[in-house]
Amino acid sequence: MTESLPEVDPYVPVTYCANHPDTETTLRCNRCEKPICAKCAIRTPTGYRCEECVRGQQKVFETALAQDYIIAILIAGILSFLGSLIVPRLGFFTILLAPGAGAVIAEAVRRAIRKRRSQRLFQWTAAAVVVGSLFPICTAIFGLLLSLMGASGGGGLGFFGFGLIWQGLYTFMAASTAYYRLSGIQL
Repeated sequence: MTESLPEVDPYVPVTYCANHPDTETTLRCNRCEKPICAKCAIRTPTGYRCEECVRGQQKVFETALAQDYIIAILIAGILSFLGSLIVPRLGFFTILLAPGAGAVIAEAVRRAIRKRRSQRLFQWTAAAVVVGSLFPICTAIFGLLLSLMGASGGGGLGFFGFGLIWQGLYTFMAASTAYYRLSGIQL
């Protein structure tokens, strides 16, 4: 038996992907009507779109101004530093309160920049939270090193070791909470 080829409708023109000219397709971008193949198609809630249309639509949502970056970095860094000064006194309760500190930082930044948005702005804010909490972490590391070298009069590892753990935990939890709160995911 011989296999038969599928019948081609002479009234339907063959179209090729705009980005891959060797690939036949019947799929089109639902915004610009450009022919796209399955590799180029990006699924959206309203149908498939080409990469250019999706990229153009994402830029519409970035409304941050240049001064918003400076304001967000300063607020996040200062508030994170102040929060990290309290962490050694909290101990285990850092686990419960660090996400709250991240939420407070995110809300302060959001109000200061009047709810303008940008993915880079959120990333810079999270980085400022990390940098703001570095001073106490560096102090804890320095104390741990002094303790290990025996220069601190027999204080032992307990205080400095756990202090470093709580500071690191605060940094991670506050930065991640601030980022996710600003980027739209409510925890």
